[in-house]
Amino acid sequence: MTKEILVKLINTLGPSGNEDNVRNLILKEIKPYVDTINVDKMGNLVARIKGKGKKAMLTAHMDEIGLMINKIDNKGRMSISVLGGIEPITLAGQTVSILTKKNNIACKGVITFNELHESLEIKNIPAIENLYIDAGIDKKELLKKGVEIGSYVVTSHWACDLGSSKVISGKALDDRVGCYVLIQVIKNLKKYIKKLNVDAYFVFTVQEEVGLYGAKTSVYEVNPDFGLAIDATNSADSDINSAIVMGNGPSLTVKDSEIISNRELNEHIKKLAKKYKIPLELEVVDVGTTDATSIMFSKGGVPSTVISIPVRNLHSNVGMIHFDDLCNAIGIILKLLKEPPKFS
Repeated sequence: MTKEILVKLINTLGPSGNEDNVRNLILKEIKPYVDTINVDKMGNLVARIKGKGKKAMLTAHMDEIGLMINKIDNKGRMSISVLGGIEPITLAGQTVSILTKKNNIACKGVITFNELHESLEIKNIPAIENLYIDAGIDKKELLKKGVEIGSYVVTSHWACDLGSSKVISGKALDDRVGCYVLIQVIKNLKKYIKKLNVDAYFVFTVQEEVGLYGAKTSVYEVNPDFGLAIDATNSADSDINSAIVMGNGPSLTVKDSEIISNRELNEHIKKLAKKYKIPLELEVVDVGTTDATSIMFSKGGVPSTVISIPVRNLHSNVGMIHFDDLCNAIGIILKLLKEPPKFS
């Protein structure tokens, strides 16, 4: 598997509610490989590869955590509101890109706060309301560049290899890794499976980070028989006893803060992983949830689960992943679509 499209996905700017650039990139990549494709009213990208059998809905969200400008003073200092779960401590000192309405970069800025700005003793971790963006110009000049209340802001980090070519860092790993996995599944599906025994819908959703909103609407259009969200999860391997370790395979969610995954679907995936010797970790957590929650609790209930890629520094400005985890996720999903579950 090539990493080129993964790097493009990571580097593309697409905070919640402003996923256009990511959607355009994915659309271009998958259009030759699917039978139908459309963008719904919410902004979700819905692609179908026709087959006989149950409807499978596979999702990955296009949006990334980000910021939005909510105040600009006369000196040009811009206060910010968060889009998704971001720890303020990870923002201080970061370079950011401020976007125009046309999704171009209006200008760059640096996130700071008074003590850091003035090189004073820092006694407390700043809250989000204490942080502001300094672009080095005043309000009048910012307005000329197209910066205004409601402008989107994304931290400026570019994907790169770390100590190994298989260990990759960058922003937006949650959930561009899931988007990458689904793109590769789509590209390989017809080549890998001559006769598809499921009717496969691939939905690249919007606004997951702020409320799972894209999946909540698209599930009614697809009306699936079972669902699978491909997302990112915390690689908790600073604890030597952690069940989720980067590089040991993708994880299968047994439980998160909102759902207990469908046992029958999970058992089927576990059997496939064992049969084909694909590494798979099991995850039980008390925080966080995914698009699978929106799928599972719709239309009278849809059997659903989650396959996730372990990410270090999840929900920060720059995370880390192991490329083998993505390849193994692609492998198990292709097996699942080739040998779909038979629900009792």
